[in-house]
Amino acid sequence: MTGMIEVVIDSIRVHLMAPQRVVVLRQVDAERYLTIWVGPYEAEAITVALQEVEMVRPLTHDLLKNVFKAFNARVMRVEIVKLQDEIYYGNIVLEAGGREMHIDARSSDAIAIAARSHVPILVNPSVMDIAAIEPDRDIPETGVPAKKTSAPPLSEDASDRLSVFKDFIEKLDIDDPNKDKPDSPPAQT
Repeated sequence: MTGMIEVVIDSIRVHLMAPQRVVVLRQVDAERYLTIWVGPYEAEAITVALQEVEMVRPLTHDLLKNVFKAFNARVMRVEIVKLQDEIYYGNIVLEAGGREMHIDARSSDAIAIAARSHVPILVNPSVMDIAAIEPDRDIPETGVPAKKTSAPPLSEDASDRLSVFKDFIEKLDIDDPNKDKPDSPPAQT
C-alpha cells in the first residue's frame, strides 16, 4: 500500500493501575506518536523480541515465524490499516511463491512479528490522522519555566468562606512543637 507511514517501536509502557500495557510507536520522519493498548502477554512477546532474548522453547510469535519459514514465506512488513471502534486492525504482509499475501492480525501480534522478523511497521495515514499525538509545541525547549501570573482576586463570598480557615490557622500554636512535651533523656552513644 503506497503512502503508508513508517513507524518504529519507541517504548512499551506499563499502566500502574491496570494489567494493560501501551506500545508507543514513533513516526520515523516526524515527531508523532501512536499509542496502542496491548495485553501483558503481547507486551512481553514484543519486549522479548526487542531485547533478542533466546527462549528455550518458541513462544507463539516465534512459532508463527517458524511456520512462515517452513512454507518459504517471507515476512515483508506489517501494517496497521484501520482504527474502528477503538480497535486497531493489522496485517502481516508475506511474500510466498512470487505473490504478496495479506494476513489479518491483531496489531499487537503484527508488531510482535515485525520485531522478530526485523521488518518495517507501516501505518495507514488515516489512522495516524485520527490517533497520533504530537508533543506539545507550546513548551519551551530551553526548560525556562513559564511566567507566573497572579491569581485572580477572590469574590467577597469566597473570601468570607476562607476567613474561617485563616482564623483557625492563626490560633494554632505551631511555633514550638515540643512546648508541652516533657524533656526526654539524651540519646545514648
